[in-house]
Amino acid sequence: MKELIHSLKGDKVIWAFVALLALFSFMPVFSASSNLAYMRHGSGNALTYLLKHGAQVFVGFFILYKIHKVPYHYFRTISRLLLPVVWLLLIYTLLKGTVIEGANASRWIQIPFIGITFQTSTLASIVLYVFVARYLSKTRETPITFQSSLWELWTSVFITLILILPANLSTAALIFSMVMMLAFIGKYPLKYIGIIIGAGIIGLTFFILVAKAFPGAFPNRVDTWIARIDNFTSDKPDEDDYQIEKAKIAIASGGIYGLGPGKSVQKNFLPQSSSDFIYAIIVEEYGLLGGLLVLGLYLLLLFRFVVAAHKANSLFGKLVVIGLGFPIIFQAMTNMAVAVELLPVTGQTLPLISSGGSSIWMTCIALGIILSVTKKDEEIAEEQAEKQKREDALQKLIDKQLKEDEETEQEDFSIEDKTNPLEPILKRS
Repeated sequence: MKELIHSLKGDKVIWAFVALLALFSFMPVFSASSNLAYMRHGSGNALTYLLKHGAQVFVGFFILYKIHKVPYHYFRTISRLLLPVVWLLLIYTLLKGTVIEGANASRWIQIPFIGITFQTSTLASIVLYVFVARYLSKTRETPITFQSSLWELWTSVFITLILILPANLSTAALIFSMVMMLAFIGKYPLKYIGIIIGAGIIGLTFFILVAKAFPGAFPNRVDTWIARIDNFTSDKPDEDDYQIEKAKIAIASGGIYGLGPGKSVQKNFLPQSSSDFIYAIIVEEYGLLGGLLVLGLYLLLLFRFVVAAHKANSLFGKLVVIGLGFPIIFQAMTNMAVAVELLPVTGQTLPLISSGGSSIWMTCIALGIILSVTKKDEEIAEEQAEKQKREDALQKLIDKQLKEDEETEQEDFSIEDKTNPLEPILKRS
């Protein structure tokens, strides 16, 4: 175990927070999966789901470990090569999105021969963030112009967003917000940022108006997320209201200290209790204190991302940490906000806690790249410390040699000649 811990490179605090969140996830996932076990198998034994979640977390940490070993500057080139591949996957998802348990899940595709479902938009977001960080960190002889950035940067951004938007508005909005934040931190001209934001709002408004004017004209989940926005801003009852009501009942039932681990009642009535609404189950079982503890862990992780970005020795490293770290925290905040009806139902999971293999794995990929950045800083610090040690040792050798030379010179000059210079003459006489 000690050898394994010593082999972990990068920011140890980030490692610790990630491990804490992953370990904490086992209890709420085990508890919330009992209703799934009852519905599918006629019993409340959720051991199968616990073992499945454990396997997914193990694979996620294996991915995290392997990714953090890769030098982070390699991802500059990888992002350019993967972006067209991601577009093809997004197109395939729009055309061939799978159905999960009879529900439309066009955000997902099924990996052949394995049977694992995979949400392509999460991979697209990671690749896009690194691609944007690469562009903003490039060394240029001339200032950025809007025309050049429109082709080199924003065309790729909007192609990705257009392919995600029909199936997943919340993810598209999150990606657009994070890209704007990266552009601001990367010192992209503010007037150009304003133009891009305006173009994005106009484009989204136009898309919604066309979708409302021609219901059913667009495939996948366009009508679903438009209806969610309409219902959130009105009092019309629908399925999402049922989910929110059950989530609020769970939160209210938890009180300060909660009902206790595994004693949730609303998990039997709340759909997606082990994924999208797992935060409500956490508060019901562990109370307000448990909910605040989970929130605190994410905020501390956010603070550590800020520290890691500040310590990064290159602009690309800083932007990568921010571009991959902040979305994890904002996704967590979105999930919690949905549970208390601050936001409409979005389908965003709670990172590292909700069940679901691909969401855990994509989060681990992002964290692996972040830890690769911090590992590089750690290696540079170690090299500088080693260099300083060598210089100190060399200086000690020089000082020792100088001291020895000085002592030798003093001995040479201090020899006294006690013979009488007149002695030969006296002997003759």
